[in-house]
Amino acid sequence: MKRLDVVQKGDEWVAQNASKQVVARAPTKAEAVKKTAGVARADPQPVSVKIHKANGRIQEERTYPSSADPSRSKG
Repeated sequence: MKRLDVVQKGDEWVAQNASKQVVARAPTKAEAVKKTAGVARADPQPVSVKIHKANGRIQEERTYPSSADPSRSKG
């Protein structure tokens, strides 16, 4: 599964792939997440989007399409 990370770089938020190549950028986190979701939806393969906080820790993870989301387990 491909992975995109939404992280803060200086004054802007960017989405980058595993090789640190920027695929989307925006001045705000909300706009960056929206643009990244569009990029992920357009990809024919499943994509995992990890949204980071300003301090670098992962805040949320989304999978596109949602049907590719791994099954949940107890515990």
